[in-house]
Amino acid sequence: MAKKLKIFLALLTTVFVLIFIFKKLNPPHSVGDIVDSLNNVNVYYNGSTSNVLDRNTVDGYNIGLKYQCVEFVKRYYFEYYKHKMPNSYGHAKDFFDLALNDGEINNQRALFQHSNPSVSKPKIGDLIVMNATFTNSYGHVAIISNVAEESLEIIQQNPGYYGNSRATFRLENINGKWHVENNRVLGWLRKES
Repeated sequence: MAKKLKIFLALLTTVFVLIFIFKKLNPPHSVGDIVDSLNNVNVYYNGSTSNVLDRNTVDGYNIGLKYQCVEFVKRYYFEYYKHKMPNSYGHAKDFFDLALNDGEINNQRALFQHSNPSVSKPKIGDLIVMNATFTNSYGHVAIISNVAEESLEIIQQNPGYYGNSRATFRLENINGKWHVENNRVLGWLRKES
C-alpha cells in the first residue's frame, strides 16, 4: 500500500509540475493586451516583470519603458492630470525621497510626499511607492484606485505573469497616523490642486 501511495504522490507531483510549466509557457494574455483601466488610462499586460520593451515618449517627455509599472503611473499622471515630472527617469523605488519629511514637496516629481505612516490619509489618485525586495531591486509603484475606512485598493501594471492589476491593502489609523499594512509601502505621492 505504501508503494502505491508513493507512486500516486509522484504522479500527482508530476501533473502539478506539468501544469505549472504549461501555464508559464501559455500566459493568460499577450504582451501589450489591455487588462484594466482607470479613468480611461489603460493598464497593459507585460508578461514577466523583467520584460522590457521600447521607451514611451510623448512630445519629448519620457513616460517610461513599456509596459513597466513606472510607465503606467507616469502615463496616468500625464494623461489624467496633465502632470509632467521634473525628473522623468528612475526606478519605482526612486519615486520616494527618503530624505523628506511627511507632507513635504518632492521636487523630483513635483508632488507632495507622505510617509507610511502619515497624518494624511491616502486618497484616490495618489501614487503609492513600494520598496525593493530581494527578488526585485527596482521597487514597485501603482495608483490608489479606491480608499475605504480600513482598506485601500491599488491599480498596477506589471505585477507578473499571473499577477492581478488590482490589489487591496489593509489601512488603519494608529494614534492619528494612517498606516498601510504592507512592509514594502514607503508612502504615497499626491498632486495638490
